[in-house]
Amino acid sequence: MAIQWFPGHMTKARRQIEDKLKLIDVCIELLDSRLPLSSRNPMIDDILRDKPRLIILNKADLADPEATRKWLAYFRAEGHVAHPVDAATGTGIKEIPEQVKLLLKEKIDRQIAKGMNPRPSRALIVGIPNVGKSTLINRMAGKNIAATGDRPGVTKGQQWIKTGGNLELLDTPGILWPKFEDQDVGYRLAVTGAIKEEILNIEDIAFFAVKYLVKDYGASFQERFGIEKLPEDLENPDEIVAVMEAVGRKRGCLISGGRVDLEKASRLLLHDLRAGKLGRFTLETP
Repeated sequence: MAIQWFPGHMTKARRQIEDKLKLIDVCIELLDSRLPLSSRNPMIDDILRDKPRLIILNKADLADPEATRKWLAYFRAEGHVAHPVDAATGTGIKEIPEQVKLLLKEKIDRQIAKGMNPRPSRALIVGIPNVGKSTLINRMAGKNIAATGDRPGVTKGQQWIKTGGNLELLDTPGILWPKFEDQDVGYRLAVTGAIKEEILNIEDIAFFAVKYLVKDYGASFQERFGIEKLPEDLENPDEIVAVMEAVGRKRGCLISGGRVDLEKASRLLLHDLRAGKLGRFTLETP
């Protein structure tokens, strides 16, 4: 079943981006290091067309570092310039203007050869909701100029923002594509908070996360929640429920009769996961 979610403001955002393309020199495409492919809007190639592009893998501090190295190699093999950052702490931010300058070197050299004084380069920042665009912009601008939040849909309009370097940024609202043909893409986005939790059942999201964590990061997951035995059959719903009940007991999510409140346990698990309290993880590999 395809998951459909395309609010009206995202249709408007696409039109705004297309209208601004003639004003910009380079596009900065922001992806989530924990799910680079699932957080990449498949419409973006069509929207941006042949504009020079810098791919930023954000939230690298939350991702599995070995998986991030593989993703960087993947995008570079595809012919893109790719760079990991952590916008929340500023790691990797100072290299972005230099990366943009290298992308635009031929254009800048032509302007200088004609005796022109190159104006500041203009970059369009694009990405899905809650991928960290506004946090990145604030870091590059050196002040809180773009609205931030840990939920999708915070940025509603567009604004030009000057940075300390010879670079101006255009922030845009996050845009998702009309529907997810692959349900796993929708669930990965929901696990990291890129789409609103109301779109999918909160317990289903948590169960999806548990299956992946147990499979790829079983030892650290087991240690975190003191689970005696991990499930052997990840396709058996009863075994996943048993794991979630163990998580709920560990976190005190109990209701009358000593039963576990699975909805509360699911919310706590996803909160800890997004905050990095369960360690560094990546939900997909190239």
